[in-house]
Amino acid sequence: MFGWRARIGQLYPSGGLCDFEPQRMAPPGVQFVTTRMGFRGTRLEDNLRLTHAVEQHAQLLADAKVDLIAFNCTAASLAAGPESICRRITGATGIPATTTIQAVLAALAAVRARRLALVTAYPPEVTAAEIRFLEGHGLEVTGWQAEECEYPLQQASVAPDRWREIALGLKDTPADALLISCAGIEIASALQRIEDEFGRPVIASNQALVWHCLRLLGISDSIPGFGGLLRREFDTVAA
Repeated sequence: MFGWRARIGQLYPSGGLCDFEPQRMAPPGVQFVTTRMGFRGTRLEDNLRLTHAVEQHAQLLADAKVDLIAFNCTAASLAAGPESICRRITGATGIPATTTIQAVLAALAAVRARRLALVTAYPPEVTAAEIRFLEGHGLEVTGWQAEECEYPLQQASVAPDRWREIALGLKDTPADALLISCAGIEIASALQRIEDEFGRPVIASNQALVWHCLRLLGISDSIPGFGGLLRREFDTVAA
């Protein structure tokens, strides 16, 4: 049985192509099961619309007897409010829930980051909304750069080395960590190299989600190749 240790339900935008990334970073015996939600554009109104039928989509994952449901869209979860999304999912299914932005905040706390360099795949209004959200949680964004994608298919088409190039352009930013924000991008294969060259912890949306879900489920594997977060270098702080 593939998900013999845990099954995690993933609610994922329909136009995205990188729903494979969490599975790529998951340890043996942990299975990500995906249900897609309608999403064709990346503007703020598109992100808010993504949550409209979250109960029905979550109920489809409940049919697979998942142990946890993850609403995996960073921008939509911060725009609509993560606590509200989780209440709606759990109310409809009886299954614990989390969101990408909650995973990101937990990961940033684990690496003791207060000042951030930020990379996004969003239009300006969404990047601005994320900066406001992060600052509302006591974080300071000291520098940022966006690849301004208008559609989720564009987000998925950016090569991992392009994210590395953008990230290293922020290397001189006075920051404790780098946040690469978007669950719709392919980044896993470049994460370790980016962290090595950036010289500080690197948090990416799907990486943070995997780490956070595993912690919620009590799975403590050290997973190499995707940065210090998944190698569990910061779990003492996180605890």
